[in-house]
Amino acid sequence: MRRYFAIVRVPGVARVLLSQLVARFPFGMLSIAFLVFAQRTYDSYAAAGAVLAAMSLGNAVAGPISARFIGVWGVRTVILSAATLVSATITVMVFVPMPVFVMAMLGCLAGAAYPPVQSAVRTLYPKMVDSQQLGALYSLDASAQEIIWIVGPVITTFISIQISDVLGVMLSVAFFIGGGLWFVTSPAVAKVKIPRNSSRFGAVLRNPVVSLNTFIGLLFVASFASAEASIIAIFGDTNSQSGFVLGAWALGSLVGGLALGHVGIAPWGLLWRIGITVVGLGLAFVSTDFWWLTAVLFLAGVGVAPSLAALFSNVSASVRFSETPEAFGWLGTGQVIGAAAGSAVAGITIDYFGGSGALGVSLVFLILTIVSAAVAIPWMPDLRHGKLGPRTESVTTIAS
Repeated sequence: MRRYFAIVRVPGVARVLLSQLVARFPFGMLSIAFLVFAQRTYDSYAAAGAVLAAMSLGNAVAGPISARFIGVWGVRTVILSAATLVSATITVMVFVPMPVFVMAMLGCLAGAAYPPVQSAVRTLYPKMVDSQQLGALYSLDASAQEIIWIVGPVITTFISIQISDVLGVMLSVAFFIGGGLWFVTSPAVAKVKIPRNSSRFGAVLRNPVVSLNTFIGLLFVASFASAEASIIAIFGDTNSQSGFVLGAWALGSLVGGLALGHVGIAPWGLLWRIGITVVGLGLAFVSTDFWWLTAVLFLAGVGVAPSLAALFSNVSASVRFSETPEAFGWLGTGQVIGAAAGSAVAGITIDYFGGSGALGVSLVFLILTIVSAAVAIPWMPDLRHGKLGPRTESVTTIAS
């Protein structure tokens, strides 16, 4: 833990880490908030699903584009403009009566306007700490983001169901504006100037490290989404036990990130980190007993944050500084697509084979993830010796 205390004592790190978490809180809130709001507004889960799908589509398509704008207009301008646009769009969706298709269209716009805080902050980190600390900072970031997925849904569910579905949605607007302002007014954000990316849009995907880690991240997140759906199906959507089991997964990720964040990342480092999650999820097939699933999914979670940290580190070390926002934007797009694909495939499977069948879908996605990580080893950088951080020149091929 001393390593993490040393990192957060670096001037500006603690504020940036906390403020970006607050600014990203809506990511763990909006899906539930709009599910409740749209269902009550149109008395249809299909309508709610259409709105959520449109938001995910907008976010997936626009993620790399808005991240690329950071190098053109700067972090502050892009984050504040996006936060203003998404907040205004959501406010209109909530207070102006409209048909479902109009709300879906606005939902797509709102998703496209999500502030690219994740891409921005992961671009800033290499300029805030030295290369020996960067891997641990990425791990700390990946661990801390579990708070978004633990606390966000709990707060939103309580407010939307027990108090007001409108208030549940509008609370996300408060986080977009408040968290965005706190983040962009950090002195550390003002000090870092990200140069304009002179390459063509999408050219960064020609870098095999970026494309491979994006694909691996897509599969990895698809396994999470299908596992979440399967656990809810196993215990029933009105049984609080599912929340405790999924909470154990998130807690395991938090613990794993803190425990393993100091370990150097070798070319095969992603492989064994994902392997921890494979073992935990594989053990879930022994029994669907509540306590057993809680324990083994905690184990599965231990590999999650370290694996995500390895993805971030691999990409950060393999592109020019000017390319990092777009590279992380593509990484985020892959994860959004993975979440949608995992949920969709799991949902179909549940209808035919129940929750245990969907758990099998999650394991299949995870096996594809670890196989992809094994295939990618020759292209992965060796980050065990202080070589973290964006490169000063373009990289299109990583030597094996």
